[in-house]
Amino acid sequence: MTRSVRLRRWQKTALERFAAHPHPDFLAVATPGAGKTTFALTAAVNRLAAPDGPRRMVVVAPTAHLKRQWTEAATRFGVHLDDQWSAGEPLPSDMHGIVTTYQQVAVTAPALAVAARGSMVVFDEIHHAGDERAWGETVRTAFAGATCRLSLSGTPFRSDTRSIPFLRYEADEARPDFEYAYGDALRDGRVVRPVYFPRTNGHMEWSAPDGSSWSAGFDDPLTTLRANQRLRTALSLEGDWLPEVLRAAHDRLCEVRRSHPDAGGLVVASDQDHARGIADALAWRHGARAVVAVSDDADASERIAAFAASDDPWLVAVRMVSEGVDIPRLRVGVYATTTTTELFFRQAVGRLVRWTPGVPGQRSYLYIPDDARLRGWAQRIAEVRRHSLRRDTRERPEADPAQLDALRDEPARDGEQLSLFAVISAVATDVDDPTGGPPGGSDGEPDDGAVDDDTDSEDTDSEELLLTLPSLAGPRAVGARGAAFGGAGHLDGRGVLPTRREHKARLRDANARVARDIARRTGWSHAQVNAELNRLAGVRRIPEATVEQLQRRLRQAEAWCSRT
Repeated sequence: MTRSVRLRRWQKTALERFAAHPHPDFLAVATPGAGKTTFALTAAVNRLAAPDGPRRMVVVAPTAHLKRQWTEAATRFGVHLDDQWSAGEPLPSDMHGIVTTYQQVAVTAPALAVAARGSMVVFDEIHHAGDERAWGETVRTAFAGATCRLSLSGTPFRSDTRSIPFLRYEADEARPDFEYAYGDALRDGRVVRPVYFPRTNGHMEWSAPDGSSWSAGFDDPLTTLRANQRLRTALSLEGDWLPEVLRAAHDRLCEVRRSHPDAGGLVVASDQDHARGIADALAWRHGARAVVAVSDDADASERIAAFAASDDPWLVAVRMVSEGVDIPRLRVGVYATTTTTELFFRQAVGRLVRWTPGVPGQRSYLYIPDDARLRGWAQRIAEVRRHSLRRDTRERPEADPAQLDALRDEPARDGEQLSLFAVISAVATDVDDPTGGPPGGSDGEPDDGAVDDDTDSEDTDSEELLLTLPSLAGPRAVGARGAAFGGAGHLDGRGVLPTRREHKARLRDANARVARDIARRTGWSHAQVNAELNRLAGVRRIPEATVEQLQRRLRQAEAWCSRT
């Protein structure tokens, strides 16, 4: 089955650089929404189809939800990945590889080292290999034997204390072999949206764990500890600051939905109780349905997928959608978390930048507290946006990183005294909306001199390339057993091509139904029926069976059933 993929200019350039790269390790940094998955899967198909290419493919993703997303995306490329693989389980010969997570790598590294030997590995958001001190070593153990390692990231990142395997460092910073930044994507047009940052000041009062009482606005200089407490006070639902910001954001979303009817909003909450409280506040104050996705809920991934396919207005999450989750209809966000690192902030911004074809005027908005740390990160992104959208080329100075050094770290934990912290009041003041209008009004022109040239009238990313992918159909070997790749499928009820594992699950269910019918008619035991069907179809064990073997087994079963 011949497949083609339409590549953007940056993807074409990155593929050429990847193909010519003389070393096994390649780091590609591309802004969220630019199409890293398409680039990686196109590169993988080319490598897997090469006569001397890798035997199989392994994808390492940050979360279980992204495992599923990678599997579905790969299926559209004719690449069949198993996102339910576990250590010790054989990989059927008609599967191209597996998808796992960094957390799973940490506990299955020896088994993965066997499965990944001679393979191509794709690390999605590779900086997660530095989240835990032991993760980097297990990543090295599991994938040292791979022939090719493609690392992806949506944001530039540093690793001051935990070196991440397979990357090249200069001055503690990972150096990409290819980089496509947010500003590059804005200049190309119709790749990402411009994001604006309405900031809200306020006056907060709180009782600290040591018994002292404090009162401050976001403009008042404080130590890191007190600044963290001030931010926590503002984000509390016990005060008036957060409800006021939620009102402004909801009004903005209602305005956006006039021209983009299924546009959605995202609130990044501090913790699970906070997320559920925000959802209750949106429902009670504004009659707005809010889907809550927190990691402790077993069905969190399904909730995110259902939200992405719906027209529900709000999604409230903690870290479930910090990166990688593709929900292009997200247009409005509220940054309501106490995490203040630049990496996490950029990941949150990345949820709002994905372009939606056919929708005019695609600005996105992230409502943030006017905290010095968040203001600084937003100013850096806004400066890139200004330079990219401005018709003239006047240069402006970038924000001075030194001004933020004292407030860079994540909020400190209050430890055992956490329960002594108390919010007294939080009032929102001085809304700074860079779009030049009230939250519920018309967008207006930005107040920074930029020209929002993001209409849908012209495709400025015109140098796209329609690339025909090499076929993976045929007897190309995967491991020692060999494989038959390819196989077409039909869209399911969600309009998604079923994965090979899903196809097999349906075939196994059909086999089981007919086997039960045969046992009922013949008086044979279920074990006897299944053993005979396996013999007739050439199946050693059902978990190892290919689609072709399961289909053959089903035909044998149906023929047997018709004779009884």
